Amino acid sequence: MKRIIALAISLTAAVIMIAFMARVLPPGAASILLDINRVSWPFTVQNVLWLAFFAGLGELSIRWHAGRIEESQLKREYLPTDRSTVLRPGDDMTPIFKKVRNSRYREVCFLPRLIERCVLNFNLSHSVDQANALLNSSLELFLHELDLRYNIIRYITWLIPSLGFIGTVVGIMLALNFAGDRANVESPEMLYEVTQRLGVAFSTTLLALVMASILVFLQNIIQGREENTLNRAGQYCLDNLINRLYSR
Repeated sequence: MKRIIALAISLTAAVIMIAFMARVLPPGAASILLDINRVSWPFTVQNVLWLAFFAGLGELSIRWHAGRIEESQLKREYLPTDRSTVLRPGDDMTPIFKKVRNSRYREVCFLPRLIERCVLNFNLSHSVDQANALLNSSLELFLHELDLRYNIIRYITWLIPSLGFIGTVVGIMLALNFAGDRANVESPEMLYEVTQRLGVAFSTTLLALVMASILVFLQNIIQGREENTLNRAGQYCLDNLINRLYSR
């Protein structure tokens, strides 16, 4: 549901942005960024690029918000931080387990899921080694899960340059068709029209590459932030849970 809402907001913002640029940009810039002189306006490749770009920004905003929630879990003090504390199976684990189970993000965020798994495993097996192995395997699975969450944005960053190349090919085709028309051979403005159409065609690829570069840059920053938070969660569990477990 969050993704659908973010997509609707992003597409609405894109439409508003396109309408705003169409009104305020000078003719040359509007032709490059929007292809406003095309007969099929507003159905142009540039406008599709803007829609895809804002959809990518909406997807990244979801990941950024999720990263903030993950970071907030590290401040919830699920585990004791006193160095003298020793955790044994049974009663020592009950307060930790209850605190995790009462969290509203118990099934969403990595840290409470890690703690819940390790606590349940240690209560049943009374084995520190098994709890440590479970922590390591869970971190690997969560890292893969985190990578899968960026599939859509990776597809969008691939789609935008592809649309740009398609727009360039279509523009070249239309320019050549215009130049090959017998009615335009003797026209004194034929060279001007052909070069103008070719310029707009190549600007489509330029616009697409700039958009894709921005999205990839933001993706790397946000994904790196989430991966760093996951590493901190694993370190937090190792220091304050695994290293404190004791079983006779």
